Amino acid sequence: MGAVPKLETIEITLFPSGVAEIALNRPKRYNALSPQSYRDWLTAFQWAAQSEDVKVVLLTGRGKYYCSGQELGIPDFSDPNLPEEMERRRKTTHDVVQEMIRFPKLIIAGVNGPAIGFGATTLGLCDVVYSVPEATFTTPFMKLGFCAEGCSSVLFPRIMGNSRANEMLLLGRTFSAQEMEQIGFISRTFPKENFREQMLTIAEEGAKFSLEAMKVTKDLIHGYERKFLEKVNDIEMERLGERMASPDSLQSILRFVEESKRKKAKL
Repeated sequence: MGAVPKLETIEITLFPSGVAEIALNRPKRYNALSPQSYRDWLTAFQWAAQSEDVKVVLLTGRGKYYCSGQELGIPDFSDPNLPEEMERRRKTTHDVVQEMIRFPKLIIAGVNGPAIGFGATTLGLCDVVYSVPEATFTTPFMKLGFCAEGCSSVLFPRIMGNSRANEMLLLGRTFSAQEMEQIGFISRTFPKENFREQMLTIAEEGAKFSLEAMKVTKDLIHGYERKFLEKVNDIEMERLGERMASPDSLQSILRFVEESKRKKAKL
């Protein structure tokens, strides 16, 4: 087997069967996505796509949360390099989504807890999604003055139907795992006891199949729309960059950060 990347915020475990478990690994931060997290996510998927040892990817999280979304903070406007840094971050996020759109192998998502923001939207780019019954799914973009990303502006209405997708993307409604199963966003729920083991068992079964047959069939399912989704990703990331630099979004982020500090102070 080839060398498995050692990453700061993601733990990769490669099993002899060809299953690569890519686990978001900041449990004390509820797997919030720092700039390093996005870089690690990109590295992990680029490696998995290219490695001949990988047949199936299991994307999951360590701890109570699957992913709590982007780690928010107030930018340092006195930093002369801030515009370049924000552009680098935007490009990395763009490239993570692009890598998932183009990914040729089976991606199984094992949602072990709440999925928020980017953690929720990118589930639409996975081939199969399972979760624990206690999981919740939220995209608080309007609260933060952001906009849809991860191709959710197209994939969510397709998967969930327009009204439910708009409830999530425009009204910020939190959906339960049971609701997401009923509308077909997730396939099945499994008890949180031994959830990881159950996900690995399913992934191991998938790894027994012909990798080439899997690639051909996945290409038949998704190949026709890859260029379209790549364009959607381009537009969403451009709009998100504009939104995050807007005064109303910055004010919303400031309110969110201050509210979070007050909540922590009461604990």
